[in-house]
Amino acid sequence: MDKRIVDFIIKRALEEDKVDKDITSHFLFPKNKIVEAEIVAKDEGIIAGLDIAKRVFYLLDRKIRFKKLTSDGEKVKRGEQVALIRGDLKKILAGERTALNFLMRLSGIATLTRRFVERVYPYKVKIMDTRKTTPGLRILEKYAIKVGGGFNHRMDLSELVLIKDNHLKEIDFLDLQKRLEKIKRKKIEIEIEVKNIENFKKILSLKPDIVMLDNMKPEEVRRAVEIRNSLSKTKNPQLEVSGEINLKNVRTYASTGIERISIGLLTHSYKSLDFSLEIL
Repeated sequence: MDKRIVDFIIKRALEEDKVDKDITSHFLFPKNKIVEAEIVAKDEGIIAGLDIAKRVFYLLDRKIRFKKLTSDGEKVKRGEQVALIRGDLKKILAGERTALNFLMRLSGIATLTRRFVERVYPYKVKIMDTRKTTPGLRILEKYAIKVGGGFNHRMDLSELVLIKDNHLKEIDFLDLQKRLEKIKRKKIEIEIEVKNIENFKKILSLKPDIVMLDNMKPEEVRRAVEIRNSLSKTKNPQLEVSGEINLKNVRTYASTGIERISIGLLTHSYKSLDFSLEIL
């Protein structure tokens, strides 16, 4: 991750919480009171964001010591100690909520992603995210996807030409064909969305790198795989399923022979993992 972007996100979160104006600690505690604290998991799941939590305290006070007791990507149990902290009491309390907020949310995303990855095993299909992320937090949430064993779809609009239904409504087929030839000469990857087998067959003639099968039933997806395989021994284009994918149906889709499954709920409908910070 880009350290500058991460620091910007953290600083913005600290400013939002007005950590330099913690009136509770100001009135209750003296300056430079050194304490030790622990961060404890209150749920079971995959942890992600320990370095982000560590960075929160570093940006508040470089003298704070943060010792990780596990690593991102590891499974933690309820009651497990995941980090030890030593430093100024006021600074630790000021950064507590911001650090835990990042840790809770990123761990929730990583945990849900891991569930999907395990659900499709042993099928050789990539579980991928989307751009349905929290505004301003995309770089962190996509990091959590990778921690959980998933893969990142495009980070932003500058990566990959992804032609969806709204684009196709505003351009005729011949014009699209001409424009795609220009894009291919620039060696930019192209993905096109289709919603039925008829459109899929038509789009194949454009030779995109990836075809997104959007909201298609498993039997339709299986048929698309058969058509693609009959035309290409190298399995080009890659086929991606998207739309209404959940833990109940993802394995059925994985069994069809597609290469990619993109899932929006990984970053918009996850359950945060709970953590607490306790002064020792």
